[in-house]
Amino acid sequence: MKRTSVQDIHSKYEAGEPLTMLTAYDAPIAELVDEGGVDMILVGDSAGDNHLGYDDTLPLTMEEALSNAAAVDRAVDDAMVVADLPFLSYGASMEQSVENAGRFMKEAGADAVKLETAPHGETTIEIIDRLTELGIPVMGHVGFTPQRMHQIGGPYIQGRGQTGSAHVDALVETAEKLVDAGVFAVVLETVTEETGTRVTEAVDVPTIGIGAGRNVDGQVLVVTDMLGMGEAFKLSKQYADVGETIRDAVSEYVSEVEHGEFPARENVYEPEDEDS
Repeated sequence: MKRTSVQDIHSKYEAGEPLTMLTAYDAPIAELVDEGGVDMILVGDSAGDNHLGYDDTLPLTMEEALSNAAAVDRAVDDAMVVADLPFLSYGASMEQSVENAGRFMKEAGADAVKLETAPHGETTIEIIDRLTELGIPVMGHVGFTPQRMHQIGGPYIQGRGQTGSAHVDALVETAEKLVDAGVFAVVLETVTEETGTRVTEAVDVPTIGIGAGRNVDGQVLVVTDMLGMGEAFKLSKQYADVGETIRDAVSEYVSEVEHGEFPARENVYEPEDEDS
């Protein structure tokens, strides 16, 4: 089977069917997420703090991001693979921006890329316009943009018009400009439900929410959050406690090794073992 395409996403959106997306950063998790039936897998720059141990997304390098995307690409059969462009991998120049976006498709096998856009972020909008002209599918991202967290002062909910929070009108206008530039979908992160509703009503491409309320066209979560392997956030929901399962399994393994219970006879190769 071929992977989910931009056209497939649009067809599902036109039919009023909710869209689903989860993050993944390595092959084993990506394979399981794909088998679970999501429409899209985001190889997010959230790998920085959720996969590679950094304090936030900013230290993630192009090489690390490409490696993550390539691992996911090798494991996925059906879902669209969308790769985040890391902090400062775009924006310094048009040439650099296009080259780095292209590397995710040519070298890592991604099906699309995602760029964060500040309110009225004309530079990023121009880059997206160029990328889509060249045939690179782009997913937009407005609302809370983690790559700008130091500038805005923290992970503030967007759409409230307070310090560190963009006004809802600015977010709607930015989303509209992204659509004009050619994005096939827009992620809305950590915004008021009013913002999610207004952006969804204003644009004719799918809106994918993460903390954007109920009136969007689809949802995305960080896979470690929904599996119980990371910090709990209000915008997320824990669907399993894989973290506790892993801790219990490791503890049992340590105990069995320390007490001489593992390896047992069934784990030992004999000289004439046909399976050796």
